Amino acid sequence: MHGVKLFTGAAVSVLLLALAGPTPALADTIEAALVRAYQNNPQLNAQRAQVRSTDEGVPQALSGYRPKVNVTLGSGYNYQDVQTSQKGAAFNVPLQPNSASLTVNQTLYNGNQTANKTRAAESQVSGQREALRSVEQAVLLLAATTYMDYLRDAATLEVQRSNVRVLEQTLKQTRDRFNVGEVTRTDVAQSEAQLAAGKTQALTAEATLTTTRAKFRQVIGNEPTNLAPGSPVDRFLPATLASAVDLSLVEYPDILAALYGVDVNYLQVKIAEGALLPTVAVQATVSTGYQQTVSAFRTNTASAIATATVPIYQGGAEYSLIRQSKENLAQQRLNVEKTRDQIRASVVQWWGNLQAGKAQVQSAQAQVTASEIALNGVREEAKAGQRTTLDVLNAQQALVNARVALVNAQHDRVVASYNVLNFVGRLAPQVLGLNTTVYDSSVHYQQVRDSWAGVRTPDGR
Repeated sequence: MHGVKLFTGAAVSVLLLALAGPTPALADTIEAALVRAYQNNPQLNAQRAQVRSTDEGVPQALSGYRPKVNVTLGSGYNYQDVQTSQKGAAFNVPLQPNSASLTVNQTLYNGNQTANKTRAAESQVSGQREALRSVEQAVLLLAATTYMDYLRDAATLEVQRSNVRVLEQTLKQTRDRFNVGEVTRTDVAQSEAQLAAGKTQALTAEATLTTTRAKFRQVIGNEPTNLAPGSPVDRFLPATLASAVDLSLVEYPDILAALYGVDVNYLQVKIAEGALLPTVAVQATVSTGYQQTVSAFRTNTASAIATATVPIYQGGAEYSLIRQSKENLAQQRLNVEKTRDQIRASVVQWWGNLQAGKAQVQSAQAQVTASEIALNGVREEAKAGQRTTLDVLNAQQALVNARVALVNAQHDRVVASYNVLNFVGRLAPQVLGLNTTVYDSSVHYQQVRDSWAGVRTPDGR
């Protein structure tokens, strides 16, 4: 019985945390789980579609540089009753007028609004790419956390089930000793109570694992089977806290997205100011008409007109829009500082959790070892009559608590390393070396940026 308990404890101690050594060939790894989440997570794929939608803002802005061409066709029936003079002859003239015209409008200058709209659209694309990177990191972090949650809850359930088996054996031995008069009825009742509590803990752990299994299916996309231990990602982290903070302030996607937001809002001010400047445009028209009048069977015309429109006063809305845009710009700059403060605090928090987690794993391992030795000692002393059944049960529960604490410490240590990698802006497939094709948002952008016409998306929809 002692050998079974010690083996279970050793198995649990390596169930969650893989620091070195090969992974079993048929085991599902945390890296494989991250790949599935990266490829198939609906939230991530929806964000990729959002980036592709934002890409279309650039050709929409560039359309301001391009001419606008319209063709107008007309056809009908015109009846005219013509009298040449007061006493002259009268006659009826039925006409079937037809016309066709081609009009080309080209804006030459509009206060640089087109140029600023294009730059703003490009900044919005860059900001959405950073938002996508933020979602990618969040999905990978959630997948890694869920993977470790399942390992933790599965190990906890195994600890509790092992505890129930030991308590059942303890109760059997206590009853045997009661039958020969070595212990009292109280000892039997204490063993029964501890076994009932152990079964409750096992059922609770089983319910928790069921919930975690459903979350695993939701986040990663498959049922968890034969999971290999998870490894911390310390090798990808900066060496010091100061380096981690500095890295986060220049690479965390939310900060970069906020900075692009400053660019967008600055350009919105310039666009609003452009409404106060003149607009210069050219309109060219070519037309032909048949039977438009009685005297003319066919008429051809061509014209080219340049116009300059100078806004004087338009009710004051444009001035209000400029002031509003400037306030939005000031707000966005403050949002950048707020985001930096939040990320800096998160890096410090998780760095501290990581350092504490390393120490907690060592402490929990020592606690498990000491609790196993203590339990064996109490059992031997109980055989000699120096310890009571309650002492044995308490030592057994202390060992269970130590093993659960070790499982939690190993889980928290790995999760903390992934959180630090996330908040320094490096939780990405390229950094982790995941075996997957990395989504490149610039491909779609280049496909649509200079598109002049067409309703099909690059993927054929």
